[in-house]
Amino acid sequence: MKHASRSRLVRPAALAVLLALALALLPLGRARAAEHTVSGGRLDWGIKSSFQSYVTGPIAQGSWSLSGGVGTVGGSQFRFPSASGTYDPDSGALRTSFAGGVRFVGHKKGASYALDLTISRPTVRIAGGAGTLYADMRSKAKGSGQWSTRGQVPLATLNLGGISTKGGGTPIGLAHVPATLTAQGASAFAGYYTAGTALDPVTLSVDVLTAAESPAPSKSPSPSKSPAEKSARPAKAGRIEDAALDWGVRRTWREYVTGPVAKGEWTLGGGAEDGGALFRFPRGSGTYEAKNGRLDADFTGTLRFTGAHGLDLRLAAPHVAVRDGKGTLSAKVTAGDARARTRTLVTFDAGKLRKADGLALLTEAPAHLTAEGAGVFGGVYKAGTAMDPVSLAVALDTTAKLPALPDIGSDASAAPEQAARTTPSPSASAAGAHASSAPGDGPPVLPLALGGGAVVLIAAAGTAYGLKRRAARGTATGATTPGD
Repeated sequence: MKHASRSRLVRPAALAVLLALALALLPLGRARAAEHTVSGGRLDWGIKSSFQSYVTGPIAQGSWSLSGGVGTVGGSQFRFPSASGTYDPDSGALRTSFAGGVRFVGHKKGASYALDLTISRPTVRIAGGAGTLYADMRSKAKGSGQWSTRGQVPLATLNLGGISTKGGGTPIGLAHVPATLTAQGASAFAGYYTAGTALDPVTLSVDVLTAAESPAPSKSPSPSKSPAEKSARPAKAGRIEDAALDWGVRRTWREYVTGPVAKGEWTLGGGAEDGGALFRFPRGSGTYEAKNGRLDADFTGTLRFTGAHGLDLRLAAPHVAVRDGKGTLSAKVTAGDARARTRTLVTFDAGKLRKADGLALLTEAPAHLTAEGAGVFGGVYKAGTAMDPVSLAVALDTTAKLPALPDIGSDASAAPEQAARTTPSPSASAAGAHASSAPGDGPPVLPLALGGGAVVLIAAAGTAYGLKRRAARGTATGATTPGD
């Protein structure tokens, strides 16, 4: 009897354990099913403001450069575009990567630099209320000069302060989240800072597709619909099928326009698009002769800068010509109420214009202001001044696909940091930096006030919710002239 009694007790207990396990596993199954795709968005991060000042200051006498569509925004922040990844609203888990990189160089020795650090492809992962920022790191160690290249280093921990990221809609945003350097990050940072050092806070906004919007797994086309059977006819007599021109004009000009003096903005029309660090002029038409690299292309779109003190400059219908490896970019220019006139704005190096996959491509070709262009900008810049690089993509047949524009997300205009894009240029930073023998590790200076400090924003069902994390406010500063 005792044996039978024990058996009756054990069976319900075993069933209870199995039921508990099943219930515990059920939310995991739901979480996987509910996982949504992140597509588009940006991360704004200054990395460490005092490091920027040190690099461009009188000791290191260096500079920083951007790649992969990275732009600048606010005070001392870099904008990494084209978010991709996944988000689970049930658990709040977020994994999102961003494109592009920033390279810092300083302490020049001959043709190289003693300080050489590149941070690229930042990735934010949040799970269980904890956050980490990863990045690809390439650096030359302080002192030894030994190179180190590491992929997706856990660079910084993110202090979410217990705020939940569950149940979000789109877009999902994190604003001014404190970041702290990890031990692995300190090593990859070439030894300039120790683990536990405060880095600049992190702000991001990403678009989330619903399950219905998320792209389905790609399937092999049926034989009757094979791409090989499509007419991939070349352009007739060198005719261009489609083309795109990417150009940011000049970073310091954009920052001046939206800064505290001009207090202005730019507007786009005619199909022109904003890629954060550049503008895209689409629907190019014209001719391209592959044998000699000769190109003539007209593009659509308008770009207008307006602001205080009579600022009203409109650039429309740009034209690109390439001859013997040298290019020119011109546009119809209207200043104020004056009549539109075609002006050659910049020359650029087109020696690397090459064919690939049905396209003729030129990526980030160095560009310099012409004498006519200097007049367009009112003499602010001298002829020969370096302007933003020029990129071209020319479709030579009907199936060629143009490169995607850097995607800064659907909510870019609503972000508080958009109120002022006034990052000083490297040379301007150098002029105003305090002399120091090493990059400081004090609190970063954030000249842009963001209305209450660190905030986590989650847009759900079309409503944005903000939670204050600290009350400290910055002091608004910015460029006063569109300097060199």
